[in-house]
Amino acid sequence: MMTETASSLIKNVSQLGEEELKKRDVPFEYWGPTPKEARKAAVGKKKGLHDKRTTLKEAVSKYVKDGMNIGLGGFVNTRTPVAAVHEIIRQGCKDITLSMQSNSICAELLAAAMILDPDHVSVKRVEMAWWGYEVIGIAPIFRYLVSRGEILVDDYTNYGMSARFKAGSLGLPFIPTRDHGGSDMELVNRGKMIKCPFTNENIYLVPACNPDVALIHTQVADMHGNARIFGALCTCPEIAMAANHTILTVEQVIPNENIRKYPNLTEIPYMIVDAVVEQPLGAYPGAVYGYNWFDMPEILEFRKGCDEFRKTGNKDGMQAYFDKYIFGCETFDDFLATRPYSKIKEMKQNDGVQPILID
Repeated sequence: MMTETASSLIKNVSQLGEEELKKRDVPFEYWGPTPKEARKAAVGKKKGLHDKRTTLKEAVSKYVKDGMNIGLGGFVNTRTPVAAVHEIIRQGCKDITLSMQSNSICAELLAAAMILDPDHVSVKRVEMAWWGYEVIGIAPIFRYLVSRGEILVDDYTNYGMSARFKAGSLGLPFIPTRDHGGSDMELVNRGKMIKCPFTNENIYLVPACNPDVALIHTQVADMHGNARIFGALCTCPEIAMAANHTILTVEQVIPNENIRKYPNLTEIPYMIVDAVVEQPLGAYPGAVYGYNWFDMPEILEFRKGCDEFRKTGNKDGMQAYFDKYIFGCETFDDFLATRPYSKIKEMKQNDGVQPILID
């Protein structure tokens, strides 16, 4: 039986009376590095310019370990680090925590991998704002895990999770917000309402979020890790700066001279990036502003197998997808090669050739 910790208290808090809650003295636990540990890791990084280009296989092997808090960049179906997640599933990683603002297929892929083989991949808990597919709805595997109490959830608003990563990026243990307070959100996360020492008004504090490793996909970066982001930032700079390590996948590696030409376009600075991997279509089937629109049929195909399992317990659809497209592929490029050129061309055309600056 699982012992009652801060996380299990949060899961059951809506069923407890106020007096009962006051009796329970449960110490707060960060679900990843503490702010002090994260600051130490940031200070200890090499600050000189050096070539950080590597392969996804090498980056995941070096920086992703069992029991880690993995920060997922992007927003729902936009610039999500799918290629990195495929590699994590191939190599395996157990007892992980997922930290994200809002995400779809990345979190669902990891959770589905756990359903198929919990001894290879397992998700212990998640701190998040949303896990689903926007217009399609909540993710089936997430719904399955939560309804059965098989995953611990720390639930915030989108702004709340962005603020948590902001606190982590600033080296602060918490950050005050005007969000969450006075609503049911107080019952489903580990924030705390206090009296402001300056105004004497109520203010809601959310704890910092510092992942062990961040997975971020952007349009371009140089070999040192200076990255540009076009379109919505999706809290990616804060997630990267809050993490002990950052694996950066990019559509294209560009010369450092280009970065220096427009330094104000750099959203993620090199000193917080540990690995740079050039991986075109690294967010597929998600969208990348300026490169490709998302592939809705592909998302629906994967979700169909997940929903079939949720409703019937039949894993065949999910297993077939993983066997063919993840375990049957040595690299993400091999996975992309299973898609016809016409599909890739259509995705690029549907993006509308959004303006980005590479030179």
